[in-house]
Amino acid sequence: MPLSFHKMHANGDDFVIVDSRNSANPMTSALAQRLGDRHRGIGFNQLAVVLDCDDAAARLMFWNADGSTLDACGSATRGAADRLMRESNVTSIALRTNRGLLTCERTSSGAISVNMGEPLFGWSDIPLALELDTAVLPLAGDPAATSMGNPHCTYFVDDLTAVDIATLGPTIETNPLFPLKTNVHFVQIINRKHIRLRIWERGGGIPLGSGSCSCGAAVNGIRRGLLDHCVEVECDGGTVTVRWDGVGPVFLIGPVETTFSGTVHDSLSFRL
Repeated sequence: MPLSFHKMHANGDDFVIVDSRNSANPMTSALAQRLGDRHRGIGFNQLAVVLDCDDAAARLMFWNADGSTLDACGSATRGAADRLMRESNVTSIALRTNRGLLTCERTSSGAISVNMGEPLFGWSDIPLALELDTAVLPLAGDPAATSMGNPHCTYFVDDLTAVDIATLGPTIETNPLFPLKTNVHFVQIINRKHIRLRIWERGGGIPLGSGSCSCGAAVNGIRRGLLDHCVEVECDGGTVTVRWDGVGPVFLIGPVETTFSGTVHDSLSFRL
């Protein structure tokens, strides 16, 4: 059966939206892998399936390009919210994810703001393999850990250009301390309101940006007293804003754009 899709990006963090409202969820691990192949498929960092929901405009389920699932994706949530708000001609919408009910709004500038829920700091919530203080992990570089529905490990460095992310990222991602693996952030603080962030994404490699990673990195900087409560997060592909008051939910604000739409056929041939 043909599968319609929309390819979108948030500052270069690319994702695919598959709208499966009024139909069964078509996604499997194998299909997500095939679609995520940048040489033989569509290619994406994450994929979101939009499903019917009784208590929200829709329910979102997320997949990585390696066929694994995840509970949170700030960029794809913003993309789905953008499409659904345009469809209904509204400026606010609620979406259900495994993180709970997330409220999304279109700002006066056209950016999409998402309430990403409260960060989790318990060792078992992230999760870690051992009961530890998540503010300072016993790893070289003294990183901090949090969960935004997916695990995040944040390093604060003096010079981001000196970090070999392609080598360090997968080593930290698969450290036994993280039984479900982890996203890895490398943060250079420009000032208390501005950080430069580069990422090794769990199951994905080095992206141009990541909504949930931007949230996790900012949250770990705020909880350490290094940052103010509103932070501009500059990734390779562009900048998003993260707001967190230290106790409540995290808000992610940034742009999204549609790149193209198309249809995948059973043979994995494409029609745009």
